[in-house]
Amino acid sequence: MARIFSGIQPSGELHLGNYLGAVKNWVALQHQHESIIGIVDLHAITQPYEPGSLAQRTFEMASGLLAAGIDPETSTLVVQSHVPQHAELMWALNSVTPVGELERMTQFKDKSQRAESVPAGLLNYPILMAADILLYKATLVPVGDDQVQHLEIAREIARRFNSRYGREVFPEPKPLLTTTARLVGLDGQSKMSKSLGNTIGILEPPEAVWEKLRPAVTDPARRTKKDPGEPGKCPIIYPLHQAFSPPETVALVERNCRSAGWGCVDCKQALADHLNPALEPIRARAAELARRPDEVRGVLAEGARRCRAIAETTMDEVRSVMGFLRPGH
Repeated sequence: MARIFSGIQPSGELHLGNYLGAVKNWVALQHQHESIIGIVDLHAITQPYEPGSLAQRTFEMASGLLAAGIDPETSTLVVQSHVPQHAELMWALNSVTPVGELERMTQFKDKSQRAESVPAGLLNYPILMAADILLYKATLVPVGDDQVQHLEIAREIARRFNSRYGREVFPEPKPLLTTTARLVGLDGQSKMSKSLGNTIGILEPPEAVWEKLRPAVTDPARRTKKDPGEPGKCPIIYPLHQAFSPPETVALVERNCRSAGWGCVDCKQALADHLNPALEPIRARAAELARRPDEVRGVLAEGARRCRAIAETTMDEVRSVMGFLRPGH
């Protein structure tokens, strides 16, 4: 099978944006490809963060991924910092990556414009992402449209490295595009992000989910219950119906929105009626894992063991072609 690598930052509890945009796809792909799922805590420190909570957020993310369906018997789940070769390969790849290419990255330009002081880690973020993928010689990377640029620079780095050192050390990873569009947050403006406070956690109880759904932004044309709307202009509730409600309910939502047969609260209640049962098995598995934290630690320890073995083989080859003196030689 082809090998895939995917990564997610340790924001703590998984939210619906994570789940629909990436994790649900990973759960399906793990049965088709050899899958390595990384909790990329080294990426997380490129932005301001609270050191005292990083370990807990990492552990919670691991638990959430397992609860959501990542199977450690099928996939390898690993914490990025548990495999030091990620950082070592990143440094090696720095030597073949032009600064100009990094400065043109959309994410760097957006975030650097908002920062008073731009850390070098933000500039080098795409090199670490490339190292994550190339370290395992992954040939497929599940990505959304907004991540294709980062994958393209990883492909370019692989080409440059292979050309510089005259050996095909790294395959050029190809994108495996997800069909799920990026989920907008409850504010109807930005992508769903825990830092923006516009998320629904997949482990939140039903009453908390309803408290968040009830004020969520809908079609601005629907100022009153009698105003007809257009489902495609509803930024969050209609896409969630499409993800969690059966086709007959989605069709009913469309009719009642356009005819003003329902108010937006009615539509949200119908969503809650389908969303909460869909998330209940994940919540139940998470509760089981919370009672057995050593099981999660064991999964991460085994993931680190497997990944370090692959990573060290890759780095032996990298060190050799780059001409480093080997210990004892």
